[in-house]
Amino acid sequence: MSAAASYATLIGAQELAQHLDDPDWVIFDCRHDLANGDFGRDVYARAHLPGARFLHLDEDLSGPMTGTNGRHPLPDPVALAQRLARAGVGNDTQVIAYDDAGGMFAARLWWLLRWLGHHRVAVLDGGLIAWCEAAQALTAEVPRATPATFTVALQPGVVNASYVLDHLGRPDMLLVDARSPDRYRGENETLDPVGGHIPGAINRFFRDNLGAHGRFKQASVLREEFGTLLKGSDARRVVHQCGSGVTACHNLLAMESAGLTGSRLYAGSWSEWCADPARPIATGPGS
Repeated sequence: MSAAASYATLIGAQELAQHLDDPDWVIFDCRHDLANGDFGRDVYARAHLPGARFLHLDEDLSGPMTGTNGRHPLPDPVALAQRLARAGVGNDTQVIAYDDAGGMFAARLWWLLRWLGHHRVAVLDGGLIAWCEAAQALTAEVPRATPATFTVALQPGVVNASYVLDHLGRPDMLLVDARSPDRYRGENETLDPVGGHIPGAINRFFRDNLGAHGRFKQASVLREEFGTLLKGSDARRVVHQCGSGVTACHNLLAMESAGLTGSRLYAGSWSEWCADPARPIATGPGS
């Protein structure tokens, strides 16, 4: 396989296996458990893809919480770039992210790299399960990274709470909530202190992007499903959100893989939104 091959959304296990020895490819294990912060590091230590480095959702892929900026604020872009550079990521590196949760956490790294201006990044479709089903090896060996130089070219694909508030009810913003339907309705909320959703948001549970065996649905299927959701609207009007800006990246990845480009992320999402009692909320199945 040519070293010039480039992946910008998804990659299959067999395709990735052909590139394990490529010096300009770096793999990251992004496994995480929202209820157990030690989970990802523990399972990485036991077994991971050959050559994979570990990134922690809270410590590496998020910034400090203030109590008003959500549960997973965006990291400082320069600090993130330095962390990636220490792990061997340069501006021309092909980066692959994986987890064991259908891309739930890997998509966050995928989006963050695109935000930093790096587009040679893809998520392993089906994650660790697909890798093992393809009879590919795992290892406990921690790779020694050769530091690289990573220059940030920050992209404008993120909006803040003020933008969302200013555009509520306007035709130039379509807010898409990636949380489960019950949390969207304001039921069974265990992660945030307030249940409900941002008024006007429509619900697209991120797990609906997945088909059999936890892999992403075909691009044509995703294009049709999101087309129905958008009702003919331009993808650039779409602002994705979820509970804390993590699973919203999964919907963004699904749209990009379907050729629906240009949507944006409200990174603070519901956990930031509901921290201010002055912001409006809605409950129930409607918007």
